[in-house]
Amino acid sequence: MEELPVQREGFYLDGMTDDEVWWYLVMCVGGALTFVAVWMYYGIKFFTWVTSEEIIKYQIEVPNPPGDGRVMENPSIKAPGSTAIQCYAPATGEFLGLINPTTPEGIDRAIEKAQTSQEKWKDTTFAQRRQVLRCLLQHILDNQEEICRVACLDSGKTMIDATLGEILVTVEKLRWTLRHGEKALKPSSRPTNLLMMYKKNTVVYEPLGVVAALVSWNYPFHNLLGPIISAIFSGNGIVVKASENTAWSANYFSLIVKGALAVCGHNTNIVQVVTTWPQTANYLTSHPSISHITFIGSRPVAKLVAASAAKSLTPVLAELGGKDAAIVLDSAFKDLPRIVEILLRGTFQAAGQNCIGIERIIATPLIYDQLVMMLEPRIKALRVGSALDAPKDAQVDVGAMISDVSFDRLEKLIQSAVKDGAQLLAGGERFNHPVHHSGHYFQPTLLVGVTPEMAIANEECFGPICVVMKAKNAEDACRIANAPDFGLGASVFGKPGFTVDAIIKHLKTGMVAVNDFAVYYAVQLPFGGQRGSGYGRFAGEEGLRGLCNIKAVCEDRFFWAGVKTAIPAQVQYPIADTKKGYEFTRAVVEVGYGVGPWAKIKGLRRMMKNS
Repeated sequence: MEELPVQREGFYLDGMTDDEVWWYLVMCVGGALTFVAVWMYYGIKFFTWVTSEEIIKYQIEVPNPPGDGRVMENPSIKAPGSTAIQCYAPATGEFLGLINPTTPEGIDRAIEKAQTSQEKWKDTTFAQRRQVLRCLLQHILDNQEEICRVACLDSGKTMIDATLGEILVTVEKLRWTLRHGEKALKPSSRPTNLLMMYKKNTVVYEPLGVVAALVSWNYPFHNLLGPIISAIFSGNGIVVKASENTAWSANYFSLIVKGALAVCGHNTNIVQVVTTWPQTANYLTSHPSISHITFIGSRPVAKLVAASAAKSLTPVLAELGGKDAAIVLDSAFKDLPRIVEILLRGTFQAAGQNCIGIERIIATPLIYDQLVMMLEPRIKALRVGSALDAPKDAQVDVGAMISDVSFDRLEKLIQSAVKDGAQLLAGGERFNHPVHHSGHYFQPTLLVGVTPEMAIANEECFGPICVVMKAKNAEDACRIANAPDFGLGASVFGKPGFTVDAIIKHLKTGMVAVNDFAVYYAVQLPFGGQRGSGYGRFAGEEGLRGLCNIKAVCEDRFFWAGVKTAIPAQVQYPIADTKKGYEFTRAVVEVGYGVGPWAKIKGLRRMMKNS
């Protein structure tokens, strides 16, 4: 029987089968959707380009060593017979130059310059501040290799460590501030209550004036720029005391920020960078014109800073390092290969000179031996040296330490642990580099079988030392992690669920990364710790708002209609009848806060009775 052709009402394509028609429709619809998506994408990009702040490029001269290649014997930042700061490369001992330390009079001048320029800067718009940060961001991206090289030369780290620890986190801070900074600092409305329903409540965030930051040497670029970014975006001026250990690079890094301010037409004096010896820093921290201090450094120095700041009642944010633990649970067994890579990076990044570096690995029984077996050959294979001076065919995994001051302490901690029963599987002492005899190197170290009572389990090493401890179970691992008087960050590796959640809850730290290491800093969550790791937070909304005067404003919502506060006759001074006055105020409380409608009605009746 002959098949009759199908009639397609409303949409007939002669000569096509049903399948061909459907494919044709899919292609048409798909093409239309693709066109709309592309149009929207480029439309949004065009709108962003039109409305965003202009990026102006600029150049800053990159500093170079003197050029004579002079290598110092037993290098030190203290020059014999001079008050100048002697700068040298920790990886090689190469002399970089002399820096005259800032005097108290110089600090006064720096604060005065910042104050004068801040009077105008505080009135800039968020768009103007964003333009400065956009120009700064672009300059960093365009010149990241030069910035990394300067940071490596002055601190001894590798180019990879510099890219991750100097560039990536700095551009992320800039990106976050550009996208979310204005929202964090915009006035925010707050709720009212029944008695004050005619009021409008607002919280505004005002610049403090001139703030200060005393930063550490382990990340000379990022630690310098981080406080500056937050300070200038929140409308403040800032004086940064750079570490004397990385004084050589501080001026160059400060010029990068000043360059962005200059090309945008702003006074560069809003940012001041000084380098002093510790005894002079006290003059800055006790200065009455400083409104807030951010301190990044050691606990003993933090106590001195806090005592000095107390003289002028200046608030202090203290970030003091930690003894961060990475807890590895049995449930993470299948994920061990990935975890080992993270543990190695978290332990040996910047030669272990990382405030949120992994100082202890705490493993539960079923996973402990396998973890040690995987770590040992990898740590023994780590190559130590100067990334900037190594031959092209040579590889460098771990750079130099900033100085050899801590070497005796680290060796004693390791020897004491071994004496008490720990097993030293790799390293354990300073390393005399075959080429760079004046460099400050410590062998990548693996120390296992460490117990909680050992000194090395409780003191911050701040070096390339991997400490592995065994816990009975998850609860014991959490107890061991909390034992030292530190509380900065921690990591937990295991299958998500009740056990991991319980560990997160009971860890006495300011930050926790789950199945990862230190990622909270890569997304600009509030950064800081508790107990011996300090107090206060920088980064994120909390960091920006911490540099502001948080002002609460309560005003009349309907002032134009004459709705405003009036003192009732019953409580006007002099009070005519104190008993009636008391009953009336009691009624006001009942109306405003009585539980349930009947309680409020009772209050109204009392109020009417005593009116």
